Amino acid sequence: MTVAAVILAAGYGTRMQSKLPKALHPLAGRPLIEWSLLAVNGISGRRPTVVVGHAKDQLRNLLGERVEYSLQKELLGTGHALMQTRERLLNRADRVLVLYADMPLLRPETLKKLTRPRDDCALQKSQSPVLTFLTIEREDPQGFGRIIRDGNGAVRAIVEEVDCTPEQRAIRELNPGVYCFDAEWLWENISLLTPSPSGEYYLTDMVGIAVEQGQPIATIPAPPDETLGINDRSQLAVAAQTLRQRINAQHMLAGVTIVDPATTYIDADVTIGQDSTILPGTHLQGRTTVGSDCLIGPNSRVVDSAIGDACRVEYSVIEQAAMERGSEIGPFGHLRPGAHLGEEVHMGNFGEVKNSYLGKGVKMGHFSYIGDATIGENVNIGAGSITCNFDGVSKNRTILGDDVFLGSDTLLVAPVALGARARTGAGSVVTRDVEEDALVYGVPARRPPETQPADEG
Repeated sequence: MTVAAVILAAGYGTRMQSKLPKALHPLAGRPLIEWSLLAVNGISGRRPTVVVGHAKDQLRNLLGERVEYSLQKELLGTGHALMQTRERLLNRADRVLVLYADMPLLRPETLKKLTRPRDDCALQKSQSPVLTFLTIEREDPQGFGRIIRDGNGAVRAIVEEVDCTPEQRAIRELNPGVYCFDAEWLWENISLLTPSPSGEYYLTDMVGIAVEQGQPIATIPAPPDETLGINDRSQLAVAAQTLRQRINAQHMLAGVTIVDPATTYIDADVTIGQDSTILPGTHLQGRTTVGSDCLIGPNSRVVDSAIGDACRVEYSVIEQAAMERGSEIGPFGHLRPGAHLGEEVHMGNFGEVKNSYLGKGVKMGHFSYIGDATIGENVNIGAGSITCNFDGVSKNRTILGDDVFLGSDTLLVAPVALGARARTGAGSVVTRDVEEDALVYGVPARRPPETQPADEG
């Protein structure tokens, strides 16, 4: 059996009150529609079809060639949206799975049940339903349609909430709008849909068509927490909380200690090694990787960065940077894009590094700034030392050899290079290159005067 997956993403999402299309709003580090793509991954042997309309170009820029596209020029409802895929999918699949781009909590396991309804023991094995859809029961209907059944429990209709009578509104079996159709039956009958008083074609009316024909229909109960639809930002926040719980639970089951999951925010693409500890108030975002035996937090933010084993990050911000094994930063440190701390680097309070490499064993004192620099091994960067890398026009580079010692409050006016084992006195302003093993001090920094020869006899 082949399955074609269709994701409906043509709507405006006006209740989001945003210039950004609803399907592109971020959730746990991914746009909403990426969660729908993840849910159908492995169900179909072909690329999913995304129905686009509003913001079609932005969706194409994001998804590229990973999906196929069908254009809904006029937004005339869900039934009309699915009609736009007929030419593309006709005779290319046995079943058609339909879901929305704004339901990020659906799990692949639930959709697999939906596409294999006869595997469910509650269904008669001899039947092959032309339509199977998810149902949920909960007190908050969230605008979902109501499932109407007869006295024998058979589905007779789905009534949209706007069209419900008061008695029907009291029904708590709901339709979240996720369907799987027999493809041959769908394409033969979708043209029978008629517009509602609002002019929209409801996909839910396919249930009435199947009932009228006496065709078998099946329903699959879904966990209520998987079917939250995102219509506004408050619902986006609820979905984010649920995803955080799932993500944090996965890490803890894999051997990570998360001291307070309720205040720990970890994006979906983050990886963390065993025996690392994440303290409260920590945000791990983007494609961040954290090694084993690390201590991250509290109140730290790490974005798109690589942290090696046995590192420590305390009350600090790390953005598009790297820390090798055993390095540490903070409290109140900042690694900006391009910063790279080698093994066993210590970076103290209120330090900042940008677009620089600090070699193994570097000790960087508090209140220091290193930008656009290459620092050798075992260098001591005294408190308050700064690379003056910007001359008003260009960024210039500083190079320090191994075992250099910078006294407190040293200013390195780039471009400048200090050879191995060079030293500066406290408060020095270095404007010229310094040779290996040399000592300089002062403003501007110079070597000390040579010792005068002793008087003869």
